[in-house]
Amino acid sequence: MTDPIRVVVADDQALLRGSFRLLLDSEPDFTVIGEAATGAEAVELAVTEKPDVVLMDVRMPVMDGIEATRLIGERVPDVRVLVLTMFDLDEHVFAALRAGATGFLLKDTRPADLCAAVRVVASGDALLGPSITRRLVAQFARIPDAPPLADVAALAPREREVLILVASGLSNVEITERMQLSMATVKTYVGRLLAKLDARDRAQLVIAAYESGLVRARN
Repeated sequence: MTDPIRVVVADDQALLRGSFRLLLDSEPDFTVIGEAATGAEAVELAVTEKPDVVLMDVRMPVMDGIEATRLIGERVPDVRVLVLTMFDLDEHVFAALRAGATGFLLKDTRPADLCAAVRVVASGDALLGPSITRRLVAQFARIPDAPPLADVAALAPREREVLILVASGLSNVEITERMQLSMATVKTYVGRLLAKLDARDRAQLVIAAYESGLVRARN
């Protein structure tokens, strides 16, 4: 039997924290090991308890979720952060990605989808579906020029093709179907991209694709 996924819930609303905890603890493969009402508390719990996933609200007192995400990435890089957002706060989405968030989740998502999202992030993948990517791209188009995270010029043509599909929000399964490749080959390409672009996960690959100009947002 595998160990349960250890989760910290960070939200300044006690009712929401309790609801998330009750939901996750009702699943046999989860255990909530702590709750945080501020970003500072979330960082402290991440450092001391080293959970698999932090479910992170964006707007919290003392320290917001974006700064907390950045500090967690610096101090305990193996801890994954799943950011809670309403998407009417699009300006926070890009900032959270740059801070090291591995995925995003709507606060009004269905309980089953929340559990699935935590499992995806805990497995080491990034939660960036097509709808989330579209919102990210829309936000990116409004951001002033910033120094790129990586240069994609050294990528092979096939690697660039895979990166474009990743930046479009396609999963590995969808990429295998689109490119007529095996799953093992696609995983190899994604692994090479992570290494060559010095990216932590798929979320940062998306940023690299847009910041480098390989993919451009459509207005």
